[in-house]
Order: sequence, then C-alpha cells, then structure tokens
Amino acid sequence: MTLLRTGSLFTAVLVALIAAVVSILSGLAICDALRHSAGLHTARAVVGWWPLLIYGPWMVASLSILRSALHQRRALHSWSIVLLFSTLATLLCVAQAPRTIAAGTSSALPAVAALACFQQLVRQITLTRPPRQAAPRHRTPPASVLGQAATAGRGQDGVPAGYSAAERKAVRSPSGGRGFGYGA
Repeated sequence: MTLLRTGSLFTAVLVALIAAVVSILSGLAICDALRHSAGLHTARAVVGWWPLLIYGPWMVASLSILRSALHQRRALHSWSIVLLFSTLATLLCVAQAPRTIAAGTSSALPAVAALACFQQLVRQITLTRPPRQAAPRHRTPPASVLGQAATAGRGQDGVPAGYSAAERKAVRSPSGGRGFGYGA
C-alpha cells in the first residue's frame, strides 16, 4: 500500500468514527426533547421508546445507504427516509425549544450535525471504493474489424475504415489519447 492509499483509508476510518460519535451524541442530546414532545398525548409506557420511533427508521435507512454505497448502488428511497426523519427530529426538537433564535438553532443542531456527518461518511465510502467500470453501451466490434483497424487507413474523422456511422460515433479517435475504446 502506498502512503497516499494508507492516508486515505485512515481518513475514511476517522470519518466513520467521528460520524458514529456525533450520531450517538446527537441522539442523546435530543432524546429528552423527543420524549417530551410525545409525553402529552402518549401512554407513559410508550414515551420512553418514542425516540426510537424517530431514530429507528433513520438508522435502518442509514444502514441501507451504507450497504448501497459499498455495492456502488443508488439509494434514493433510503436517502428520502433519512431526510424525512432528520426533518421530523429537527422540527420536534425546535417545537420544544424556547422561542429564541439561539434556542431554536441549538435544538436543531444535533439532528443536522448527525445528518451532515453521515453524508460525509457515505462520500468517504464512495471515494475509497471507486465505481466499477460500466458495461459498454455499444456492442464490441468483432476482432476482425479491430484487426483491420490496425492496418487499414483512417477516414476523415480519424476512425478506421469499416465502421458503421453508429460505430464511428462510439469509437474514440486514437489522437484523443485514449486508443480504441467506447466513449460515454
């Protein structure tokens, strides 16, 4: 492993640890506010579990996003759930805070900080696992065409003779520094 790769991996692990600590601390910080928001209208046995109703779906969706990031997949539905429950947690906490700007901001900060740290963690995972090479959108030309391309003359656009119009669009010119490959 090179020094750059080691440093990158160390940074990703450090981001993961900080994101976990911030998420735990933000959950602890707003736990009482979430319990208090449910206390007036909910049975006493359920009030203790009320924060789990907010952070449970948040945590499940977060784990789904992490899994999707590891498999290099999109997680739009999971991100919408994380944003929804982060917004709910923020609104419930702000509703319980005194009506000052400082109190409203400080009550919104834990949920927003947890969301920001989580988003940065996902970015670190996607950086440490570069995307897989996507399958070409066009068919690969037969080996005989590639063999002819090495010896045949080139057309005005720099693409070897024998290619159809669609293949001419798909094949990059060797003068572009990329050799024979399919463009995106």
